[in-house]
Amino acid sequence: MQYAALVVLHETPGVNQRQLGDELDVDRSTIADLVARMVRNGLIERQDDPADKRSYILFLTSAGKKQLAMLRPRVDNVDRILTAALSPLESAELRRLLAVLLSERA
Repeated sequence: MQYAALVVLHETPGVNQRQLGDELDVDRSTIADLVARMVRNGLIERQDDPADKRSYILFLTSAGKKQLAMLRPRVDNVDRILTAALSPLESAELRRLLAVLLSERA
């Protein structure tokens, strides 16, 4: 979950906590706990949302960027291992089908 949050915040800096929860498909209490833990660990920072004073926008810290850079090759390696028996076309189809399943869940 933390890796997914790092990826979202890298790709879309400045999302608010609700948007991050929606993107990760987790409930409010789960995302609140995740964000609090990541702030405590110095991976992300919260800033007041200028559009909504009741909300915070989230950004990766330099430590969060380093953590993502360290984890990304490991995740890519696991992906290669899990899809090693598939052709490139089959791998693409698997990703497409998984995206459909995830979108149906939302």
